[in-house]
Amino acid sequence: MARFPRPSAPRLLYTLYKTTSSASPSPSPAASALLGTFHLRSFSAGNLARAKDDKDPWWKESMEKLRNIGISAHIDSGKTTLTERVLYYTGRIHEIHEVRGRDGVGAKMDSMDLEREKGITIQSAATYCTWNGYQVNIIDTPGHVDFTIEVERALRVLDGAILVLCSVGGVQSQSITVDRQMRRYEVPRLAFINKLDRMGADPWKVLNQDVMFYLLEIKNSFARLARSKLRHHSAAVQVPIGLEDDFKGLVDLVKLKAYYFHGSNGEKVVAEEISADMEAFVTEKRHELIEAVSEVDDTLAEAFINEEPISSTDLEEAIRRATVARKFVPVFMGSAFKNKGVQPLLDGVLSYLPCPTEVSNYALDQTKNEEKVTLTGTPVGPLVALAFKLEEGRFGQLTYLRIYEGVIRKGDFIVNVNTGKKVKVPRLVRMHSNEMEDIQEAHAGQIVAVFGVDCASGDTFTDGSVRYTMTSMNVPEPVMSLAVQPISKDSGGQFSKALNRFQKEDPTFRVGLDPESGQTIISGMGELHLDIYVERIRREYKVDATVGKPRVNFRETITQRAEFDYLHKKQSGGQGQYGRVVGYIEPLPPGSPTKFEFENLIIGQVIPSGFIPAIEKGFKEAANSGSLIGHPVENICVCLTDGAAHAVDSSELAFKLASIYAFRKCYAAARPVILEPIMLVELKVPTEFQGSVAGDINKRKGVIVGNDQEGDDSVITAHVPLNNMFGYSTSLRSMTQGKGEFTMEYKEHMPVSNDVQMQLVNNYKGTKEAE
Repeated sequence: MARFPRPSAPRLLYTLYKTTSSASPSPSPAASALLGTFHLRSFSAGNLARAKDDKDPWWKESMEKLRNIGISAHIDSGKTTLTERVLYYTGRIHEIHEVRGRDGVGAKMDSMDLEREKGITIQSAATYCTWNGYQVNIIDTPGHVDFTIEVERALRVLDGAILVLCSVGGVQSQSITVDRQMRRYEVPRLAFINKLDRMGADPWKVLNQDVMFYLLEIKNSFARLARSKLRHHSAAVQVPIGLEDDFKGLVDLVKLKAYYFHGSNGEKVVAEEISADMEAFVTEKRHELIEAVSEVDDTLAEAFINEEPISSTDLEEAIRRATVARKFVPVFMGSAFKNKGVQPLLDGVLSYLPCPTEVSNYALDQTKNEEKVTLTGTPVGPLVALAFKLEEGRFGQLTYLRIYEGVIRKGDFIVNVNTGKKVKVPRLVRMHSNEMEDIQEAHAGQIVAVFGVDCASGDTFTDGSVRYTMTSMNVPEPVMSLAVQPISKDSGGQFSKALNRFQKEDPTFRVGLDPESGQTIISGMGELHLDIYVERIRREYKVDATVGKPRVNFRETITQRAEFDYLHKKQSGGQGQYGRVVGYIEPLPPGSPTKFEFENLIIGQVIPSGFIPAIEKGFKEAANSGSLIGHPVENICVCLTDGAAHAVDSSELAFKLASIYAFRKCYAAARPVILEPIMLVELKVPTEFQGSVAGDINKRKGVIVGNDQEGDDSVITAHVPLNNMFGYSTSLRSMTQGKGEFTMEYKEHMPVSNDVQMQLVNNYKGTKEAE
């Protein structure tokens, strides 16, 4: 791989080189002469020869041989097992360890003790490896929906992804969520149908589900239409040789070769001719593949229509073009646990997923009113890097950076565009799970980490020559809260330190203070999410904490317009307080992008303009706590139409208090209601237990919106209030003899029923009276 000039090189020479190379792909004769004189070892002879030939820029080869990929899937589809095999076959690790850590070691990418004990991935982990001369940066992400932010920020910075699907479970709820995230960040991807060795494996059933990914928002009633119209978006590039216990190998439909995996860990890949009994099936599936790709690639379509012979090279190039353009998803197969199919998948990553220069990335120019700027994605431009993940390391804050343009070196000064601060890079490393390797420099397209750089997740760094910021990632709102406090008063400092660290690392983890009880409230994406953080506080900071009953993040809103006319008047010697506000509150229309709006409709100067911000602040403060159950009020518009001021007694405080009292007085007249979070729940249970599980969902006031059959299992989809889902995993296990499983993710806030609202209001009043 081409390397870049070390800081020890003469600065004048490097400046001259950059000046000439930025203007043209090859250096000027003067620069070439200087380069020859100083004989910089940083450039290989091949790179210099290429520059002299005036064909390709000196960085082109190194960028083309770089891949940034993520591995994402539904929980328990085999992502971490697959990553473990990838690291083994590429020589990054020399022993294979299993995910649950029964041997006391655990998978390399699950470096946290909790991950190894529970057998799940909690934090995304970065690593890199080399395969056939290509450098591959990999991020292994969690599958559990509670840790969805880890998937969001990984996909934000990656150029490609592998979507892992279980050959038995098929396309599950989190598979759909992950695919939605991939589409949000426009990430090209491969699909890998894993676990072909398991009983009930059926890759063709999964493939038929996979074609529906591109119309995920369509309701269930249109599912058949989606399947028939969108079949061409994915097709198998391999077929398995046997299934379940008879799974022996794979046939590559592009190269028309059969691959078998020998050796104790499947490290020896043996290519053979396709057996006679499979030839007809392979021919049929290859025709399907060519037909599918030709529908999204004009070059292949022309050859296909004209019935010209299509070579392996023609087909491979067409698949690459369609995949990079996000028009096609090639589907690979195998069993990571049984060490079959991983090496061909790696070949597929190199063949079909894009290098950094083939992906369009944009920044916002802060000097031109956030004008959209296309980044070149090459090392010759100004430095532009995004801090997408933070961790507290042994040596301070570890900041993960994706470099989109330019070069970063140890010792360089870089500028945080979001804060304007200029900082030095004291240490630059490449990550291998929790291990790190010191490097002197890194260039566009690479994922690295820096120590000693204080920033927030989502900050953009440049070399100071431009003021670009990268677009931010999507951060979902927390849906559940817990009250926590340290058992020992002496450990309050460590407790606060832990909460501050976790809040900085994880944007979906929020910390607040209950204004009534004074308790510390932590909020997150679900029970598991919060349980993990409470356990980490105990293990990593040696602080035992008491945990209150989980609290649902209810909201309040209004359903009709209500007028207000309030005069706040107070005189107690000296300057008094005087402020009158007149107007109305009304609900915002459905789908409004904001949750609170304030409009000043006053004509004239009955209230001096200097007091208007104080009035808005007062209404906002009042909306932070509704009178029904004390939760925030959302989807509300406050319109100020009139008022009055006093030449002496009016002040910002007087108008702020007038606004707060006006809101409280008219709120009840606006017919307020309580909103509760509704969860999208997907259950998979043996058909014999379907009746009792469906009955239990109804008892929990859930609405069943889908019921499908998958072999001997029923897959039930329902919308259930989060408040009724606490402890559900235990109930489901007892109802299904331990055979049922479920996933749950936030859908929306909806009004509660009248009886639930009355109960919540009475509970709130009882609590207030007890205080």
